[in-house]
Amino acid sequence: MSDQWGRRDFLGTAAAAGMVAAAGRVGLIDQAEAMTAMDNDITMKSATELADAIRSKQLSSQSIVEAHLEQIARVNPKLNAVVQLTAETARKEAEEADAALARGDVKGPLHGVPVTIKDTLETSGVICTGGTKGRAAYVPKADATAVARLRAAGAIILGKTNVPELAGAIETDNLVYGRTNNPYDLARTPGGSSGGESAIVAACGSPLGLGTDAGGSIRIPAHFCGLAAIKPTSGRVPRTGQFPMPMGARNAVFHVSLIARKVDDLALALPIIAGPDFRDHSIVGMPLLDPKAVTLSGLKLAYFDDDGAASPTKEISAAVRDCAKALADAGVKVEENRPPDAAKAATVYHDMSRGDGGAGTRAFLKSIGSDPISPLFEQALATSVAPAFATTTEALAAFVRWDAFRNSMLRFIENYDAILSPVAPYPAVLHGTSFEEQNRRGFGYTQMYNLTGWPSATVRVGTSPEGLPLNVQVAARPWREDVALAFARHLELTFGGWKKPTAV
Repeated sequence: MSDQWGRRDFLGTAAAAGMVAAAGRVGLIDQAEAMTAMDNDITMKSATELADAIRSKQLSSQSIVEAHLEQIARVNPKLNAVVQLTAETARKEAEEADAALARGDVKGPLHGVPVTIKDTLETSGVICTGGTKGRAAYVPKADATAVARLRAAGAIILGKTNVPELAGAIETDNLVYGRTNNPYDLARTPGGSSGGESAIVAACGSPLGLGTDAGGSIRIPAHFCGLAAIKPTSGRVPRTGQFPMPMGARNAVFHVSLIARKVDDLALALPIIAGPDFRDHSIVGMPLLDPKAVTLSGLKLAYFDDDGAASPTKEISAAVRDCAKALADAGVKVEENRPPDAAKAATVYHDMSRGDGGAGTRAFLKSIGSDPISPLFEQALATSVAPAFATTTEALAAFVRWDAFRNSMLRFIENYDAILSPVAPYPAVLHGTSFEEQNRRGFGYTQMYNLTGWPSATVRVGTSPEGLPLNVQVAARPWREDVALAFARHLELTFGGWKKPTAV
């Protein structure tokens, strides 16, 4: 760990003193129970609520950071979600944030608010492994652009969260840190590749997480853990400092993304991390519109509950239809209609990923000393980027099919403002099963929006018979994150969104 797991120190915080005094007056709970009650209250708040509480001086940044460190200490032994804890640095920065506020200085919209960072995004002075043994002790000298922007907005980093090796799976396990568990059922995965983020945010160890998404890596973990998440439009947020840095023919499918318990937190943080950094050539300075300014009534929505390649559970199908009805009740013009090429998404994605059958990835891992590679990543290479095409002509033809898919999808969304669908056809799967055939076929629901590059938001709307979260996703036209988030926020308000985990 980067810092030691630290003792609690609430002395001097008004909120703690008030609660303990009240407890003493009524004689119902002792001091320790009062502290625990306050911790739980603080850690269940959204990032937006915490930012407001800090600015209004209802809560100190120090009390908020300490409460989250205590929550991590409680839940992380079961989850293995936070793999580098920066406790002492976070405490120091919280103290500085409180002192700055006392002088009237507010650093930004996230002043004093704690966050966590996926371990594929570089963090100055904190180990960043990318889940691979060759980087087990690698300490970056600079922050990834999105990390630096969060810091500049006042955010305080609590630590780094676990990933599959090279972010290459929809479950989270590697040879550096081991396996991460789902806070709703420890026998199941929280997803991947942003699995550590989803687990710790769902378990209230962090209110806001920074992750990535190249094929569902923020939305599938959000679905498995019942969270809100946004994959922005391709070209919206710089990937500078992401490991490995997205480059080459598949560049456009990679997105730096956000995950939280509340949709409003996504809307708060997205403007902070968006925009050109003059390091990532693909980023465009497009205006980012406000979701709260979107009027749903009159918008047109297409929905489908089956992509034609992997049929969902009956509960997920029902959840999509319930959401369509709720939006129709809000005045949205709803139509059941599936993009004509939806069933091709997973095949198109697979084909444009397997030009060399994974040979380049294996050579890269060997060059950085990652030998052996994890069994999970061996499965990924065997199923997701293999077999190699026999000729260069065949490999290039796969990218022609990608363009044809993008054009077909664009023609479809010309008639709609957004598309509602499942995130995956099943809830969180058991550890070690994500690459089994019946599960692999479900990747296309998210991959289709990496192929198009459109913004896609997800939010919890139900519960499976096993007690697991069920999400839906809403994709919007390019650059219309505001529309995707507005739909997601309405569904969150209608169906309740995130619910507290039961296994931690």
